[in-house]
Amino acid sequence: MDHSDLPKNKLPKFNPVHWLSLGFGSGLIPKAPGTFGTLVGIPVVFLLAQLTWWGYLLALVVMTVAGIWICQYTAKAMGVHDHPSIVWDEIVGYAIAMFALPVEPFWLVAAFILFRILDIWKPGPIGWADKQLEGGNGIIMDDVLAGVFSAALLHLGWWLSGLLG
Repeated sequence: MDHSDLPKNKLPKFNPVHWLSLGFGSGLIPKAPGTFGTLVGIPVVFLLAQLTWWGYLLALVVMTVAGIWICQYTAKAMGVHDHPSIVWDEIVGYAIAMFALPVEPFWLVAAFILFRILDIWKPGPIGWADKQLEGGNGIIMDDVLAGVFSAALLHLGWWLSGLLG
């Protein structure tokens, strides 16, 4: 999708809140901003992986709660609910998908692919959250759910691979 419709004139040249919600600028990439926002999630996961799992979990909660406000703030400034350039939600969702998994190429790629599929397809409660929730909650919660479902499926796969391997 081309983002030439991005209401850039509504955003100041630099605002740290917008910079976060736009995924450090990755959301401004004209094609597939959600995918590029998810890619920004990879170094975030590397940073979070340095924490204990409790610290990682606390960081996810903070990123989610702050993300509700961050995404709403930018959406309001743009005058567009959930503009595709707002990708903080993809960063959070991907970090959730990688929770308590090994930070290794296989898991990073598997989480990336599974999260993107669920985020785009939006089955069941993911789609419900996308359609029914409003404001910052509506922007971020479908990605949180896509991350939770991705993490659950990946952990199931990890557990099964241990049984079979």
